[in-house]
This record gives sequence, structure tokens and C-alpha cells, in this order.
Amino acid sequence: MVLGAAPPPPDVTVSITGMRSTKGVVRACMTGDAARFPKCAGDPRSHRLVVPASGNLKLTFKGVTPGRYAIALLHDENNNGKADRALGMMPKEGFGFSRDAPVRMAPPKYADAVFPVESRDLSLTIKMRYMM
Repeated sequence: MVLGAAPPPPDVTVSITGMRSTKGVVRACMTGDAARFPKCAGDPRSHRLVVPASGNLKLTFKGVTPGRYAIALLHDENNNGKADRALGMMPKEGFGFSRDAPVRMAPPKYADAVFPVESRDLSLTIKMRYMM
């Protein structure tokens, strides 16, 4: 490190528990924009990752600007790029949210999932949930 240089921005590492299979991928997005949560669509500052599904899965968002963020996960078991649903409503694939935000007939609110990122690396655990 060069004297007087600012420290690098922190990383946010997420351990994912409760995976029911190693099929497909896990799609993750982290946003600081409440209006773009949980999909992160249209948020150029969001952090997104797609990683192969595995039993003991960890993913890392690198170089995160300090602020307030929320994370949404999708276990896209058939890797078709979307959350599959039964009867148009019930998720067929796994999902998870930071702070284990509650799901009641709809995705959680940003305020229930938001967490602070400060100047140090951060580790979180998110439990994958399945409705079917």
C-alpha cells in the first residue's frame, strides 16, 4: 500500500445455505436503489453475479462503494435467466434475500433487506428458500 493512498473499497462475501440441488446457477444482485430491488433492473450501479450452483456456495461482490444495499438471490435451476412460477404466482425455484427479509405474498421490501457497507470487508449468510 502506498502511504497516503485510500484503502481499496470493501468486498461483500455471501455464504448461501439451504441449496436443494447443484443444478443450474445462482443469480445474485446487490443494489443500493430501493426502487430497483429486488431485480436490480436498470440500475447501472448494481453489482450482479451468476455462479454455478453448488452445495457450499460463497460469492463475493468486489470493490463495493460504502453505502446501504440489499441483496436478492435466485437459484435458477434450469438456467433460463428468469424466476419460473407455478400458476403465475408461486416461485418454483429457490430465492433468498439479505437479512433473511420476510416474504409475504410478494418479494420483501428494500427496507427489510437493507444493510450497511462500511470501509471493511463484510460477510453475510443468506438462506435459500423454496416454496415447492
